[in-house]
Amino acid sequence: MSDRLHLNLFTMNAVEHVSVGSWRLPGDQSHRYSDLEYWTDVARTAERGGFDAVFFADVRGIYDVYGDDRDTAVEKAVQTPSNDPAYLVPAMAEVTDDLGFAITKSTSYNHPYQLAREFSTLDHLTDGRVAFNVVTSYLESAAANLGFEERMDHDERYDRADEFMDVAYALWEHSWDDDAVRRDRENATYADPERVHAVDHEGEHFDVPGPHGAEPSPQRTPVLYQAGSSDRGREFAAKHAEAVFVSQPSADAVRDYVDDLRERATAHGRDPEDLAFFPGIVPIVGETAAIAEAKHDAYRDAIDTEGVLALLSGFVDVDLSALDADQKLEHIETEAIQGVVNAFTANDDRDWTVREVAEFAGLGTTSPVVVGTPEQVADEFEQWFDEVGVDGFNVKEVARPGSLRDFVDLVVPELRERDLLADSPAGETLRERTFGRRGLPGGHPGRE
Repeated sequence: MSDRLHLNLFTMNAVEHVSVGSWRLPGDQSHRYSDLEYWTDVARTAERGGFDAVFFADVRGIYDVYGDDRDTAVEKAVQTPSNDPAYLVPAMAEVTDDLGFAITKSTSYNHPYQLAREFSTLDHLTDGRVAFNVVTSYLESAAANLGFEERMDHDERYDRADEFMDVAYALWEHSWDDDAVRRDRENATYADPERVHAVDHEGEHFDVPGPHGAEPSPQRTPVLYQAGSSDRGREFAAKHAEAVFVSQPSADAVRDYVDDLRERATAHGRDPEDLAFFPGIVPIVGETAAIAEAKHDAYRDAIDTEGVLALLSGFVDVDLSALDADQKLEHIETEAIQGVVNAFTANDDRDWTVREVAEFAGLGTTSPVVVGTPEQVADEFEQWFDEVGVDGFNVKEVARPGSLRDFVDLVVPELRERDLLADSPAGETLRERTFGRRGLPGGHPGRE
């Protein structure tokens, strides 16, 4: 467990992320998602607030499960339209010194040889401030648009992801020796061929002879995030992740998840304390409790329920338009995001109807909402840190960028006053600032 809190801003290079309808709020700037100045301003604000990183969600495909068409997703801006977040990183890095950038990329529709080069490039350009949020793709529309007859089933996606990471580790960690780059002008040798190695991978999904086309970057392997919630996803996270994004609606559910992942990590031969846990959270803060409640009311009024149901339908691969609003949400095994189903059917001590899920998920989907003064919000963060045992939070926005500014201006000073949040980061790379280590920990498969 960390000595102090670590914070990530959880956002998306899109009009809407996980608070559908918030783009209609007065003063909201979500429509500027394609404006580079918007993102450089976000980067400066997050760094001022002591955030470790901006954590970019991303998705392949369009949410077309609800009503069996894409109309609602398009009309309500349900993560559509969206742009690739990786292209924002160099500009955001240029206006900051320490802020990191976690980029979501799918192992389902990328190739490890190409993706390894892309992350090495970004790690070089940012002086070691990049993280890779490892996901598999769950939308049928993504498979169709990328030339596949059907979506890979859930466990096959993770089997491919396991092999994908094996190839990536070989390229990042083992292809170039630390002293391969010589830059010897006198002998006309930039790099020593004897110290650059082929990876010679032949597998079920990939054949990659190698070697890596990029020289070692400051971190070699980017910081590794994962958010597996199904049984297979948890096994993947326990094996590969350094930091785990936890999407559960209550402290008890988060605590159970943390305990389970640590046990699984031990079974994989890893030190369970090498894993850091970041639940999502939606802070709504005001100078007074009345102001905070008024904001909360305004945010709830802006929730687009139909848009929320379209988002959740894609998450769980069930057309929620076909269910009665007062129907209890039953536990199912899904080929999409099992963790969202589990959050409302297996990891809580209450029954949820479709209507209740839509109302709860309107602000931040499966994450708890904290409303109050800076002191009250800081109390909640401190309680999670001390009693639940999390290492930090993925802070979710509602109004953009107003929610971030509120948090940085009001809550961050209170967290620093309590010595819960460092005044300035320690370490040169994102991994050093988050974990206090230079490379992957011992016992991690990337070190083998």
